[in-house]
Amino acid sequence: MSTLYTTKATAFNGRDGRVTTEDGAVDLALVRPPELGGKGDAGTNPEQLFACGYAACFGATLQALSRPRKLSPSRNEVKAEIGLVKRTEGGFVLSAKLQVILAGISQNEAEELVEEAHRTCPYSNSIRQTIDVEIETIVA
Repeated sequence: MSTLYTTKATAFNGRDGRVTTEDGAVDLALVRPPELGGKGDAGTNPEQLFACGYAACFGATLQALSRPRKLSPSRNEVKAEIGLVKRTEGGFVLSAKLQVILAGISQNEAEELVEEAHRTCPYSNSIRQTIDVEIETIVA
């Protein structure tokens, strides 16, 4: 395997601090959501950041897989829902749901494309053994 891209991020003070990337492109306040005892202050959290990355990566994978199939969806929208789940035996895990909205292709083409994207997307591959991902495919 060869690494195609590497980036670095640093989190300061966990869920109550900041997260930055080494190039300065990301510099965000981290806050606990009210559901985890936060005050509702402005900022983001690790689950939101993961959802953004997963949605963007899955969408890019759909684009890449569309080209050789000569498909040109007029809409490629991926909504990612990431949950923080407390395990009964202790500790926490993530849950994941994707809603993929495509337009300009058939339902069958969309479902095949989404299935292939789930087999190919780096995020899907990285979490496959630990998180069951629910996926809904919608043709608009």
